[in-house]
Amino acid sequence: MDLKIKILKWSAGLPVAMLNKKTAEKMGVHTKDRISIKTISKHPKEMSTIIDIVEGLVKQNEIAVSSELKKRIGVKVGQKVTVGLAETPKSMLFIKKKLQKKSLSGKEIEEIIQDIVNNSLSDAEISLFVLAMYEKGMNFKETVHLINAILKSGNVLKLKNKFVADKHSIGGIPGNRTTPIVVPICASEGLVMPKTSSRAITSAAGTADVIEAIAKVDFSMDEIKTILKKTNACMVWGGSLGMVPADSKIIQTEKVLKIDPEAQLLASIMSKKISVGSKYILIDIPYGKTAKVSKQKALDLKKKFERLGKHFNKKLECVLTDGSQPIGNGVGPILELIDVIKILDPKQEGPKDLEKKSLFLAGELFEMTGKAKKGEGIKLATEILSSGKAFKKFQEIIKAQKGKLTDIKPAKFKKDILSKKSGKISEINNKKINALARIAGCPADKLSGLYLYHHVNDKVKKGEKILTIYAESKSRLKEAIKVYNHTKPIK
Repeated sequence: MDLKIKILKWSAGLPVAMLNKKTAEKMGVHTKDRISIKTISKHPKEMSTIIDIVEGLVKQNEIAVSSELKKRIGVKVGQKVTVGLAETPKSMLFIKKKLQKKSLSGKEIEEIIQDIVNNSLSDAEISLFVLAMYEKGMNFKETVHLINAILKSGNVLKLKNKFVADKHSIGGIPGNRTTPIVVPICASEGLVMPKTSSRAITSAAGTADVIEAIAKVDFSMDEIKTILKKTNACMVWGGSLGMVPADSKIIQTEKVLKIDPEAQLLASIMSKKISVGSKYILIDIPYGKTAKVSKQKALDLKKKFERLGKHFNKKLECVLTDGSQPIGNGVGPILELIDVIKILDPKQEGPKDLEKKSLFLAGELFEMTGKAKKGEGIKLATEILSSGKAFKKFQEIIKAQKGKLTDIKPAKFKKDILSKKSGKISEINNKKINALARIAGCPADKLSGLYLYHHVNDKVKKGEKILTIYAESKSRLKEAIKVYNHTKPIK
């Protein structure tokens, strides 16, 4: 069926199209069906996409397309296109092959990734791919193919500086906000730190969620280059750059499924680091009883990351860190940011455990890049932090990202949780703390979260504050209090 293009001034974040209900009935298509759109020209362009069906918004002789689809297929308002039912993508055969525990070739993985980016696979089909990776695993060759396919699907930042460095944590530990401390320390000493982060998958906040509480995190590639030229560093959301679009879409599915397959974790981190041109990569792998991984799993991941680093010709090191409990005091965007500022500002005092870990990571990067001799990295990092240089650099980065360091306060609705008896803190469950913070509204509600007053082995008296829950609505706070009492995340 030939239809006219209508372009709606809306961005769906992915290529989608809309049909009038009567047109859809004539074609025999339903919501979430896959259709093909083909331009009528000498050199036709064709793309398949998922359809939505509406009444009133689109005429019977029209097909409305999102700005992403318009860009991808290159169509204009009023242009005629041929619209028909699309065949099931070939990549579905490869996903089924993976479900049968068979290895996939580079071409097969590339086709799956291409179909994910082109929106040729539905959410359910992407979920099948994520589950196939989670259940059946991927070998080293397949993981390399996955990284290459993800890189091929997006843009790459080309930087000429020889000191392009990056650090990344595999996540899962509440309050582990080392990046906004490490980045300004390292950038003050001449390292270029193009830090692109994803948003939180299972935790209360990712670096992008935290920085977004006070500054912009979505920029174009040219804007990133300008920020880097000015400040040597940035802390932005990778999803807006079109660098690894396949990764962003897979992460959305992982959030819904609440799973993070190992091959995808490896590919996600490596593709992000390679796409920004990092030459030196430091991976933080926290392990512990309620962390993402056990010590044995952490050692296994370390081996795999280092092998991938060698394959892609990067100087890559992994550090195994204590993930037995939350780090810092704040959990949630604004509360974690308060910890960060207290550590960076020489006039204030922040949580010592978070400061110590950040100095250790910055020191490792200084030694890796040759900015400090072996064993002297922490000393250099400490000097930069205590001199106020890192805080000045942090302020520069925030200003370059159109942000301000003013009015940083948590949500107005709060509840102090008091200790019911005197004793010692024996356990703080990471997973339960993350879940509680999310119930309170994290990471979407930037001012919500938790403030922890104690760590494991701390002595507490009866009636003493052990935790404060912050929420942006009374209903969220009420639900969080209920969940706290039921799950008991602090023993």
